[in-house]
Amino acid sequence: MIVAEHPCGAVHASAVYFERAFVAAGGLLSYGPDRIDMYRRAASYVDRILKGEKPADMPVQAPTKYQLAINLKTAKALGLDVPMHLQQLADELIE
Repeated sequence: MIVAEHPCGAVHASAVYFERAFVAAGGLLSYGPDRIDMYRRAASYVDRILKGEKPADMPVQAPTKYQLAINLKTAKALGLDVPMHLQQLADELIE
C-alpha cells in the first residue's frame, strides 16, 4: 500500500491490485494475468477434453501473459511521479 500525505494534512492511500478494473475505478496500478489470454487457453483445454483426452493427463497451466495498468490521475493526486520507463512498459495508462 502506498500512503501519501497532502500538505493540508489529509492522508491518501492506494494499493497495487491484481485486476485492471480496480485501476479504472481509481486505484494506482495493477499487475496481473491477462484474463482474455487465460480464457483462450482454457478453451483449448475444453476442446481437448471434448475430443476424449483425460483431464488427469493434462498438465496444469499457469498464466503466461500479464498486464500492467497505471492510473496517472491517481498518481498525480498522491503526489507521485511515475517514471517514463514504467509508463512505457505499461499495457494501459489511464490519464
